[in-house]
Amino acid sequence: MRKRKPKKRIIQPDPRFNDQLVTQFVNNMMIQGKKSTAFQLFYNAMDIVADKTKEDPHKLWKAALNNVMPQVEVRSKRIGGATFQIPTEIRPARKVSIGMKWMIKFSRERSGKGYAQKLAAEVMAASKGEGAAVKRKEDTHRMAEANRAFAHFRV
Repeated sequence: MRKRKPKKRIIQPDPRFNDQLVTQFVNNMMIQGKKSTAFQLFYNAMDIVADKTKEDPHKLWKAALNNVMPQVEVRSKRIGGATFQIPTEIRPARKVSIGMKWMIKFSRERSGKGYAQKLAAEVMAASKGEGAAVKRKEDTHRMAEANRAFAHFRV
């Protein structure tokens, strides 16, 4: 590479749970730069989770995130006129960001009233190993397993 690798930006921890991952999640959730609104929605969702499950919402959210994070993915590579789907391991930072983006995407697509309730429902489902985001992870893993024969083409 010609250019140097960009420095990793330091993210401030969130005010309630004092966790950098929560801030990263809220940054991904944010639309049109409205961070305070995004924080409000996230905290409302965590309150709903706490009311419904009677457990620590932060631990439940972390468990949900761990259940959604993929370990492997398939990458397309063209070899001799044919395109192969090559399974590759994902680096840790990418695992987290993919998991967060899937969780946000599928909570937005969920039916319900208000985004906080949709997110709360997705978090509770993902913490149990259910929900659309967990299904996407399983599909990704299944695809990688199906293409394991092409793993020797790995870059």
